[in-house]
Amino acid sequence: MKKMSRAALLGAAAVSSVALLSSPAFAHVSVQPEGAAAKGGYAVVDFKVPNERDDSSTIKLEVSFPTDHPLASVMPQPVPGWEAKVTKSKLDKPLEMHGEKITEAVSKVTWTATGSGDDKGVRPGYFQKFPVSVGQLPTDTDQLVFKAIQTYDNKEVVRWIEAPQKGQEEPENPAPTLALTAAEDDGHGASGAAQDGADGTKDDKKEAAAASTDTGSDGSGDSDTTARVLGIVGILVGASGVAFGVLAGRRRTNN
Repeated sequence: MKKMSRAALLGAAAVSSVALLSSPAFAHVSVQPEGAAAKGGYAVVDFKVPNERDDSSTIKLEVSFPTDHPLASVMPQPVPGWEAKVTKSKLDKPLEMHGEKITEAVSKVTWTATGSGDDKGVRPGYFQKFPVSVGQLPTDTDQLVFKAIQTYDNKEVVRWIEAPQKGQEEPENPAPTLALTAAEDDGHGASGAAQDGADGTKDDKKEAAAASTDTGSDGSGDSDTTARVLGIVGILVGASGVAFGVLAGRRRTNN
């Protein structure tokens, strides 16, 4: 019993040590998609900002967007108690999007807390998500790295700007990294509402084609239905005749 108790205590201590060593990894600014972030498509991603301080609140977040894979469309979702500012920069090489040339792209989005007192910013023990619609996602990379700067109300600034490297341990201040999945079969690589198109509208031609497939352009759908009804009626009539013949044969036998 003593050996088992000692083993249990050692195991608990080991687990606690791992938890203490790994806890900082969960405290940094991160980015995750709502659904999938497929190559060549559009996605909504959330920048998650936890407050790992005990005596101060996060009042500002600056996220720099990658310049090696610029995104032509970046739209932040309004967050109560926060004001978002979008900064654009000219591109060295224009992008082509929906047949149009894009000469500038979003280089940074800054969120600043607008509340007051204890309700201002991300308080200790809480976290905040900042959703952003992004696209068109690149097709020649497996991830996008966003550098983030977190500012507290006590003037402290934490820079989450270190890009993770394959085969190496996570850096002390890792930059938010978005993993991209393979492009969808439809070629758009979009998920959720993005599948309806860049402007949120559905493809009317596809819907019309689907409708014509269901009913038939020459009314063949109605003809098939009529033929089926007549076939069923014929079967019922035949079955009635067989039953009548059987009954008549029985009567003759009895007589």
